Amino acid sequence: MYYTTIQTKLCQITLVGDERGLKHLSLDVNEDEHMEKIDTNLIYNPEFFIDWEEQIHEYFKGDRKVFEIPLFIEGTDFQKKVWEALLEIPYGETNSYKDIGIKIGNKKAARAVGNANNKNPLPLIIPCHRVIGSNGKMVGYAKGIDIKKTLLRHEKNLI
Repeated sequence: MYYTTIQTKLCQITLVGDERGLKHLSLDVNEDEHMEKIDTNLIYNPEFFIDWEEQIHEYFKGDRKVFEIPLFIEGTDFQKKVWEALLEIPYGETNSYKDIGIKIGNKKAARAVGNANNKNPLPLIIPCHRVIGSNGKMVGYAKGIDIKKTLLRHEKNLI
């Protein structure tokens, strides 16, 4: 398993993956945060991530709306259902936690959807930032509401 870090206009991002796909993406909004997530068994290999890094930079330039990165996702069956539903939310649009619950067949699962979002190993790629409260409010983002708002403003060309 390999890792690298890249600098974007939002923050530093740590990527972890191998030939099976991208396993983890961390938005390192706090200095040295990525070091907490780096397993000592990982191998630093920035060359492995060149294509994926380019796609992330294209996203932040506004030139990419859909990522073409293979994903190596681990989670419960429920989490995977939620994350697959998140991948269907178009760039620049939002769904509510309730909407996602309905999409996965459980209209009362809004809270559980929020918990699955909190465990999302690939924020940005699996766009949990596009999920908002039923009342339209920005709620529940592991890296903070300001980062969520920034990502949504970026996707709506407001920044």
